[in-house]
Amino acid sequence: METKLERIASKSRANPKLRFTSIAHLLTKDLVAKHLLKRASRSAAGTDGQTVNDCRASFDDWIGPMLESVHRKGYKAPPVRRVEIPKPGRKEKRPIGVPTVADRALQGAVAEILSAIYEQDFLANSFGGRPKSSCHHAIINIADVIQRRKINWVVECDLKNFFGSMTHEWIMQFVSHRVGDPRVLNLIQRWLRSGVVKDDVWEPSEVGTPQGGPISVLLSNIYLHYSLDLWFTKVVKPNLKGESELVRYLDDFVILFEKESDARSVLSAIDARVGKFDLALNYDKTRIIPFGRYSKEKKQAPGNFQFLGFNLHETTSRRGKFRVGLKAARDRIHRATTKLKVEIMRNRHAPIAWQIKRINQSLRGIFNYFCFSDCVRDQWRTQYAIMKTWYRALSTRSQRRLPWQKYFVILKWNPLQKTGVRIKYDAFDLYLRL
Repeated sequence: METKLERIASKSRANPKLRFTSIAHLLTKDLVAKHLLKRASRSAAGTDGQTVNDCRASFDDWIGPMLESVHRKGYKAPPVRRVEIPKPGRKEKRPIGVPTVADRALQGAVAEILSAIYEQDFLANSFGGRPKSSCHHAIINIADVIQRRKINWVVECDLKNFFGSMTHEWIMQFVSHRVGDPRVLNLIQRWLRSGVVKDDVWEPSEVGTPQGGPISVLLSNIYLHYSLDLWFTKVVKPNLKGESELVRYLDDFVILFEKESDARSVLSAIDARVGKFDLALNYDKTRIIPFGRYSKEKKQAPGNFQFLGFNLHETTSRRGKFRVGLKAARDRIHRATTKLKVEIMRNRHAPIAWQIKRINQSLRGIFNYFCFSDCVRDQWRTQYAIMKTWYRALSTRSQRRLPWQKYFVILKWNPLQKTGVRIKYDAFDLYLRL
């Protein structure tokens, strides 16, 4: 299968206008099984109530009829279970779609096939939802562009309800540029129109794609590749007076400019451009800020902006040269720490070995995300705050307060996750694409 996908990728790379009319045969039992095994056992069940372990146990019973229905264009996509989670720092909630486990595995298999085609088309400034790409790639490339080029202005952009605003007509038109297999196109269309179930009530989905399915990430990248990335790179960038660069991670993106006039004209043009594809900018989160080596000298004060949970700020190196600092955003690290504190207090009566395992899992995730040298102090503060919270939790397990000496013995045998720098500055060159 890997060889076949490599062959597809090679053809796509060699001929950017090639339209693939027969790729459904790549959707095999082994490929679906591979993506089913990738699912975590604790993954949420969909509308059918089937867990990951249930689907694995009955895999041979449902995989045959599923693939047969896909090939005869008769697959009935199950509706998506809608769950609303609170948005950080805001009252409104974010709708998340939870497909059934079997449908999730099928979506992952189709996404892998389509990725072999579209990865050859996606531009270097797109980082989210792509293999061998992460938020750290995006952050490092932003910092590098600002440090090495004549960047003075940053435009922070946010799209309002992006996943819920993508029109099905544009999605199918964009996918059809490279995919001509009617079975695959029919399958994607059925996913888009499968509907959602909220409070046991089915609702039709006439616009948007549920945020949560594996295919949704790929479709969002395809949508913005044609509606934004290509437009900026081919049409806008060559006509600007100064240097510029767009960096996008899924639906979050920033644009870096040398000239203020370029920044303001492009921002107004973006509003009209995305409006053509039924999208809209969220002006509560969209702004133009002075940021860069030369803008710092003019305003005599360090600037900063947030992107993907990091605070990018103007600072200097030990040699006094300008550089972009990469600290953890205060609100993001506070939310992560608060969530862990609540879990610690809730599980304080569990065995200590079990508690430290769960605590270190969360700390490891926080430290691996905020893994730059500038984030070490944030890691220390988080570790210290969790150490005090765990002491308070263990002290409330009985009426006797836990002595600190005994707590230090517990920490000796059950140490907290160590802090550390995972991506050092001298390794940044490995992450550069722009």
